[in-house]
Amino acid sequence: MQAAVSWPLQIIVVAILVQTLYFKFTGAEESVYIFTKLGMEPYGRIGSGIAELIASVLLLVPATVSVGAVLSLGVISGAIVSHLTKLGIEVQGDGGLLFALALVVWAGSLIVAVVRRKQLPILGAWL
Repeated sequence: MQAAVSWPLQIIVVAILVQTLYFKFTGAEESVYIFTKLGMEPYGRIGSGIAELIASVLLLVPATVSVGAVLSLGVISGAIVSHLTKLGIEVQGDGGLLFALALVVWAGSLIVAVVRRKQLPILGAWL
């Protein structure tokens, strides 16, 4: 049951995170605009890309799924806060697509983390 709920969500979260890596690592105009507006260009763009890459890999390795879910939840929470405080819901006429994708990643990561909470190192024994 746990795998039936978790794996489809893991794949969705990873697909969304990985597709953004191209934009972040190639310095695409949209990514540079976002991180310039946040005052974090280029280190924030590259650093968040590395964190998302690590989270994606962890989400695909059965032994580390719970850690990957918590990491992706943390990274995407930062993105959501950035949208709500500095960027706005719509960025460069995207109709809110980036914000919507962030919400999907956040919800998927949260559900995976909750479903697999007992697998978390150290904390899992008490959850």
